Amino acid sequence: MKYKTFLAAAAALLLATASRAADGALACALVTPGEIEALTGVKVEMKGVTVGTSNFCSARTPALGVMVRMAQRPAGAADKESAGITIARKMGARVDIKKYGAITCSTIVPPKEKEVYGFNTTCSAVKGTTVAAIEVTTQTRETMVPMEKMRALAEKVAKRL
Repeated sequence: MKYKTFLAAAAALLLATASRAADGALACALVTPGEIEALTGVKVEMKGVTVGTSNFCSARTPALGVMVRMAQRPAGAADKESAGITIARKMGARVDIKKYGAITCSTIVPPKEKEVYGFNTTCSAVKGTTVAAIEVTTQTRETMVPMEKMRALAEKVAKRL
C-alpha cells in the first residue's frame, strides 16, 4: 500500500513539475536566446517558471540579469506601477519613461550610493488583458541597454503575445 501511495505521489509530482516547466516556457517563448544576445552582447541561458498565473523567464550572469514576465494585467495595475516609479524617484533614482502605443519603456538610473542595485531598462507590451515585459539590469551605466534597442525587441514580443 505504501508503495502505491509513493508511486501516486511521485507521478503527481512529476506531472506538476512538467506542468510548471511547460507554463514557464510561455514567457521564454516570447524571446529567443539569440535576441537576448543581440540586445545585451552576452550569451545567456533562460529558464522559465510559473508562479500562480504569472510566467517568468530569467537568466543571470556576472554582468547582467534578464527577465521576461507575462501575466494577466489586474485592475489597478497602473496605480501600482505609478507608486513604484514614485518610490524609485524618492530614493533618488532618475526614471525616464516613454510610451510607444501599446509599448511602454523605462530606464532607471540609481543615485551613486545605490548603484549596487543596478541600472535597469524595461519595456512592456499590453495585448488585451495580457501584459508582457522584458527587462535587463546591468552593473554599470555604460552597459545599460538603450531604450530604443529594447523597444525593438518589445515590438517583437508584442507580436508573439
